[in-house]
This record gives sequence, structure tokens and C-alpha cells, in this order.
Amino acid sequence: MTEGTILIAGPTASGKSQLALALASHLDGFGGARIINADSMQVYSELQIITARPSREDESCVPHRLYGILSVRDACSVGRWRDLVLAEIAAAHHEGAVPVLVGGTGLYFRALLKGIAPVPEIPANVRSEARQRASKGQGTAGLFAELAAADPETVVGLSPSDTQRIVRAWEVLEATGTPLRVWQEHEVGPRLETPVAKVLLEPERAALNAAIDSRVAGMVDAGVLEEVAALDAMELDPSLPALRAVGVQEFCAVLRGGIALAEAVPRAQQATRRYAKRQRTWFRTQAADWTRFPWATPAQHMESFGQEVFPFIREFLLTGPT
Repeated sequence: MTEGTILIAGPTASGKSQLALALASHLDGFGGARIINADSMQVYSELQIITARPSREDESCVPHRLYGILSVRDACSVGRWRDLVLAEIAAAHHEGAVPVLVGGTGLYFRALLKGIAPVPEIPANVRSEARQRASKGQGTAGLFAELAAADPETVVGLSPSDTQRIVRAWEVLEATGTPLRVWQEHEVGPRLETPVAKVLLEPERAALNAAIDSRVAGMVDAGVLEEVAALDAMELDPSLPALRAVGVQEFCAVLRGGIALAEAVPRAQQATRRYAKRQRTWFRTQAADWTRFPWATPAQHMESFGQEVFPFIREFLLTGPT
């Protein structure tokens, strides 16, 4: 039996956590499972509902790691997560269990498998200028246009509305004179060395959008307004990553009297669908060697677990990667 690691990725609401829980019950003969977070927002303890983090009931069924481990005041970088997850993977193997990484943050998986680009520290004045320009005037459109003119390859697969990635690409080019994509060609640092099974869930767009809309609507009954109110009351630094969690902006607007709840829900649904679209684009361009498991309906999704995903993982654990 191989001492391997299972990676489960896909866009938000594609059924990743559901698959991980179902898979865990099939891994008893392999030492059991340790479900490990690979989502950049589910690391924060205060973001339970709005990030659809596994429930306490789920966590009581199977050991979960790196979920809700940090305060939103404590920014979690890609490098920090990579170091934490490598330690958790090693601990799972030491216990004779199978580490199952679950998430939709493509950059986390990239850092784990390939390392991290050795980009120099960006000067504070450049970083500040990038954020000010993104929030005023032409917003990210101006930064995007400059990137496209300076290095067209940089903007391939980059959405003009993806503020975070545009700002990052612009500030790296501005500070170093070298495009971010060039730095990424020389990724370094600790990386995962064990055999891996890479599972990518690919729901059809209509099915995924329906799942997203249902999830966001259900957040209201689950108490998302109370959760966001507590977050808002912390008066956090606007640059902290947790405030970029999808839906925070829309539900905060309700609390501040800017929009009605009936308007916030569809806005949050739309923002989540856009986020899922960016995730799908990233995985399509950056995860060509992952094994894809498409589904069109929830029933087909569950059926694929037993007929396709479980046999694939069992074969991997028994024989190693093919």
C-alpha cells in the first residue's frame, strides 16, 4: 500500500466536503482519513457560515485539520499554509492515516505541489499605490490595461474583475520590473514529495449555479447576518484577507442599511457564481494533469462517488500513481 496523499479540488459548492466525508468511511481499511483544509478562508475561526466550513457534527465524524485555526486578525499567507499543511500531512502518515486535502484555493495546491515563487518583498509605497488605484478612478481596469500593455502573457486567463490577482500582478511588475509569471517559473521551497491522487470535481455550470444559489440562500437561516455583524464589529484593517470572503461585502451592506436583505442575497449569489467561474478557469488552465469527475445533477454526483471516485482512489492507495 502506498503512503500517498489525496487532493480534492473544485469550485465552491461542487461537493468537495461531501466527497471527503463519504470517502473517509471507505478508508478504514487504509488507516482512516484525516481531512485537511485547503481553502484560504476556512482557516479563520470567525467565518463558519459564510465560508460553508464543515460543521461540528462533520468534524466529530472524521478528524479535521486546519479548519478555523486562526483569528481573522491573523492573516494567513500561502507560505504559512504550505508549512502548516506539510506538517499535518506528515502527522497523518505517522499515525498511519490517509491525508485528504479539500479545498478550492488553486494557489494553495500549486504552492504545495510546485513551491512558491521567490518574489522579493514589495515596498509598502508600491503596495499602497496599487490598492489605492484599484479602489478609485478606473479601478482595476486601469491596472489590467497596464499589465496587458507591458506583458500580454500576464493577463492570459486573468479576469479583469479579479482585483486581488490584478493588484498582485501589477505590484510585482512595478516593484521588480519582472512579470509575476516569470517569477513563478522558478518556484522554490518545501513541497509535497509523497505520491498524490488529484481529484477535480467538475459540475456542469447550471448544476453548480443551482447549488451555489441554494447554499447562499440557506446561509440566512443559518445566521450569516449575525456572523458578519460580529466580524464588522471587530473594526478590522481593510487589507486583511478575511474581509475578502465572498458575501461579506453584500451582507455588511444590509447591516449598514445600504441595501435590503432581499437584494443582498441575489448579489451574494452572483458574486459567488463569479468566484466559481474564476476557480473553474484556474483549474482548467493550471490543473491539466488532475483526474476530472464531471457531474450534472446531485444524484449523478453521489453516484459518481461510488462508481468512479472511490475505485480511482482505492487503486491509487493499493498501487500508487499510474
